Amino acid sequence: MAGDEVSMEGAKQQRLARSATATVDPLPKIAAYMARHGIAGLPRNFELAHEAFSGQNPELARELAALGVQPSQHNLDQLGLKHRLAGHCGVQAERLHAEAVTTLSRIKDQITLGLTQKRSFARSVETVAEAVKDDLGQGIEQLLGELDLLSSVAIQMVKAETQLVHDIAAGVEVLTQADRAARAAKGLALRDRLTGLPNRAAFFQQLEDIYGTASSGAALILIEIPDLAGIQHQYGEEAATKLIRKLAAIFRKTIKKHDYLARIEVGTFAFLFSDVSADDAHVIAERLFSAAENNLVFATENSQDAGGLALAIGHALSAEANDGLQLLVLAEIAVQVARANPRQPIIGHRAASGRVA
Repeated sequence: MAGDEVSMEGAKQQRLARSATATVDPLPKIAAYMARHGIAGLPRNFELAHEAFSGQNPELARELAALGVQPSQHNLDQLGLKHRLAGHCGVQAERLHAEAVTTLSRIKDQITLGLTQKRSFARSVETVAEAVKDDLGQGIEQLLGELDLLSSVAIQMVKAETQLVHDIAAGVEVLTQADRAARAAKGLALRDRLTGLPNRAAFFQQLEDIYGTASSGAALILIEIPDLAGIQHQYGEEAATKLIRKLAAIFRKTIKKHDYLARIEVGTFAFLFSDVSADDAHVIAERLFSAAENNLVFATENSQDAGGLALAIGHALSAEANDGLQLLVLAEIAVQVARANPRQPIIGHRAASGRVA
């Protein structure tokens, strides 16, 4: 038995050593990879490489490797947009804005040219009219010549106007497409690339809306996977990724359409519910816990329940906080208590005592 204990302790130490090695600063490795593959040292390219090396997105890692040596910046940007990386979405928005400004400037120049041509035609008409008034006895041939000149100027002006209408219509189409693409890029920047749920940035916007409107109160529920690192170590990054996606799908089906769900950390989901009490929030948290327990089988190193997935759940009411950040802190404290006591995985913040229960 003693030998078994020593062996188990040795295996545990080896796992801890591997885990410690995995947490070494990855920046030198990323920089070396970028230099070796001829990738420009732009912030958004560092973000792309870091996302690939983090292990959270195996698909991105494969696609980046498939680009080979000396990938074009265009291909890197397209890959970043596909996987909804904030830096690339921001660059896309800036590019679309610049394109819109250029299009507007071109339309302005064309309209200015059209006005100049109209003024020129108006002056020509005035000149002919004055000439006719000054010399009423001029011959018909001279009059026809002047009218022919006016007709020629009018024809050129109509052609220019027709081209201007066409150019303006094309410019408006460019602006419409740019606006549509900018909205799409903004939407991508607020979406979690792995689950398609709103991300942390979108979640904070939602929190601001709660305190910026005269609502009757909301409840925030946080659900965390405490042993996600152990799952990644035992089953691999791809299995952990599938687990997160599966949980996201389960939670989507469990809540109602008007309820809010976001993924705000690697292994943390946030829910916002309107018009609920603390007791209601606890019941909802129990329902979410049961949904995960009944629809997901995933054994972990730290879970002694056969097929069970340990979850830590905390909840707090918006009425107990002055702003969204404080509300998040209260819910996170409740999650910490739940994480420390797996026998009581659901903890709610109680405003009266300033504690969680």
